[in-house]
Amino acid sequence: MSLKDFKILSKLGDGSYSNVYKVRRIEDHLEYALKKVNLSNLSDKEKQNALNEVRILASIHHSNIISYKEAFFDPVSNSLCIIMELATDGDLQQKIQKCIKTNSFFQESEILSYAFQILNALKILHEMKVMHRDIKSANIFLINNEVKLGDLNVSKVAKQGLLYTQTGTPYYASPEVWKDQPYDFKSDIWSLGCVLYEMAALKLPFLADDMDGLYKKVIKGYYQKLPKSYTYELQNLIRMMLQVSTTLRPTASQLLELICFQKFQNDTCQNTGQLIKTIQFPKNKSYQNLFPKSTYKYKTDLQNKNEQDTSLRKRLATLGGGNDSMHSNPTRLSQYEKNNQAQKIHKNYNLNRLDLESLKQNHNSLNKILSEGSLPRKLSKLPVNNILQEKIRKQIIMPILFQNASPFSRKKNSRQINETTILPCIL
Repeated sequence: MSLKDFKILSKLGDGSYSNVYKVRRIEDHLEYALKKVNLSNLSDKEKQNALNEVRILASIHHSNIISYKEAFFDPVSNSLCIIMELATDGDLQQKIQKCIKTNSFFQESEILSYAFQILNALKILHEMKVMHRDIKSANIFLINNEVKLGDLNVSKVAKQGLLYTQTGTPYYASPEVWKDQPYDFKSDIWSLGCVLYEMAALKLPFLADDMDGLYKKVIKGYYQKLPKSYTYELQNLIRMMLQVSTTLRPTASQLLELICFQKFQNDTCQNTGQLIKTIQFPKNKSYQNLFPKSTYKYKTDLQNKNEQDTSLRKRLATLGGGNDSMHSNPTRLSQYEKNNQAQKIHKNYNLNRLDLESLKQNHNSLNKILSEGSLPRKLSKLPVNNILQEKIRKQIIMPILFQNASPFSRKKNSRQINETTILPCIL
């Protein structure tokens, strides 16, 4: 697969070293998101982060996480290309900005629904020892009524449970990250708490004029209360997530057991994948067989037809019996049909040779049948061959019969007999 297999429709966004495009795949005419990471000016660590995103995306199959389609290297632009599920309804940050412009608010039930879906996505990631590390409203995508967590570029697999490297957006970063302390999966819970507060208040919980002021507010954990239109239930949920102490901050699994999420339990979806092995950046710049297999579900009619024909040819290649199976092994449907038809004609010819002997002995009766269309009553008891009588009753075609039989005298008004003539029934 290459960029030639896609048509770029529009640009969706850009980052420090990557661009995201809306593309249409030529083969199935469906739209996807293309993330194009230029590797030219990246450090080895940044290149490994890009491959790590491919690894995690390809490992997870969950309805609340943007799905992976395929990845390949474009040598022309020296870029890593990742094809993903397209968020047709944009991201949560765009929706929040729209609410600010229209002076409208999110319904509490909608905020809880978003929280439930993202917590399910985080539960799956954390069970696989993966920390997202950059949860923010711009990385939460919307497709119809589903919420999708995406942009796993800086996600990290924690082998020992704790991480030290600072990353993510400062406004959503947890106190332990600000303090340069080791952090774990609960850092993602803090970031999600900031997102839910932003949905309800239409502003971030921690704001300041400079980084030093922002640092002081985050490590203290002080923020303004939500508007009075929201219940204590939602206030308490956000308060639990924004606990400065990690020991008091609950996990994703613990939060999903809260009463406020019970009405959503029927919508849960389990992950069906396992974390694949680490994809190492090739030093020899050989990208063949480096990426996981594509996961496109849609197949064109031509693909389906080719697969059906291939399957049928394999089945037909194993068919046959007797001497024919020793000398023929049909690999094409047309060849098989031709051989099958020849076998049927051969069998009919053997049967008609027997009929021919009987007809030679009863040519007067046959002449009567052909000319008058029926067997006279006085001749109905003639010893006509049983096989012939049965064929006459069933109107079976007898092509070989008239080629080999001796000519019969016919009346002038009798109809012409050809190879496809059907004998009439006996009355």
